[in-house]
Amino acid sequence: QVQLVESGGGLVQAGGSLRLSCRASGTFYVINSMGWYRQAPGKQRELVATITRDDITDYADSVKDRFTITRDNAKDKIYLQMSSLKPEDTAVYYCNAEIRRRMTLAASTYWGQGTQDTVSS
Repeated sequence: QVQLVESGGGLVQAGGSLRLSCRASGTFYVINSMGWYRQAPGKQRELVATITRDDITDYADSVKDRFTITRDNAKDKIYLQMSSLKPEDTAVYYCNAEIRRRMTLAASTYWGQGTQDTVSS
């Protein structure tokens, strides 16, 4: 059973910072890309940032220069450092990973349970 376990986040004032962590647990062959998505009330889930196994990153325009995604392959973890937070960053943040459970299998998509981040004005 593969699971993504998120931690961090919470309540912060505008202009503040938060750090999210996500760790993949269970038995698997390799983790390909990992990333963070978010969903605000009444809106669709949207990409925040992704990172490949080779540390190639991609960011949504709305978070560029404010958020930084990093990865620790040895620990099967990713992090999202969020700075200069705005009220519009308020959302449930979900960890995402493309994981191959076995060498002979294609990658499957996994999601964390989500963590609520609230930015007050």
